[in-house]
Amino acid sequence: MKSLILLTSLALACANTVHAAEMCSKTSPAYTIALLELYTSEGCDSCPPADKAISHLHQNTGLTMDQVIPLSLHVDYWDYLGWKDVFAKKTFTERQRSLADLAGARTVYTPEIFMAGKELRDWRSGIVDEVKRSNQKPAMASLRIGIEKLTDNKLYLNLQGNSKQAAKLHFALVEQALISKVQAGENRGATLQHDFVAREWGEAISLQAAKTENYTAQLGIPANARRKNLSVVAFAQDQQGNILQALSLPLCEAM
Repeated sequence: MKSLILLTSLALACANTVHAAEMCSKTSPAYTIALLELYTSEGCDSCPPADKAISHLHQNTGLTMDQVIPLSLHVDYWDYLGWKDVFAKKTFTERQRSLADLAGARTVYTPEIFMAGKELRDWRSGIVDEVKRSNQKPAMASLRIGIEKLTDNKLYLNLQGNSKQAAKLHFALVEQALISKVQAGENRGATLQHDFVAREWGEAISLQAAKTENYTAQLGIPANARRKNLSVVAFAQDQQGNILQALSLPLCEAM
């Protein structure tokens, strides 16, 4: 009887492991999922309306994460105004400037939104149409995210990419429902909520044209992060800044 119980327990454990593995991976579809990048800062008094619009994007438009993946990237160039944005990273400022350079723009600003790697000035009314345009295009890359384990506040990933042209595979840890009570600067006294915030940014991986590549990677988990609000986002981008495909996978319950 003890042997039977042990075998049953092992079988259940194996089944749960297989089920967890299935839950903890996702492959991109044949169409292009749109990537929306919001460049924002807690030190900018014109940013909260844009933050709010992106937080409620799916509810207000009926779009889903399988149509558009928002990313909120906090820049650091407004920190000198008296409030240091704890979510800001120099990496995000550099990325915004690189996208602006590709577009031939002379300046960067907040809030600024890029859709599929291109600046979208009319974001208040133009997002839905841009998302649908992206969704109608066959994907120029195929992606897969696999979350293998979480140990010592590090998330271990398996990333797979196949691009029809040379590209970079970017990946990030994203968190929802972040709250800040701003005590200085232009937003002094405000309580701000942020969603889709990039907390950690991985080192870009090179994809060769028409070749399936598999990579192991890891992302650190911030000490104050709430695991139930975390997800991994990956996207492929060509040398001109075009987003070839994007994908998002929530942190699995098994983690």
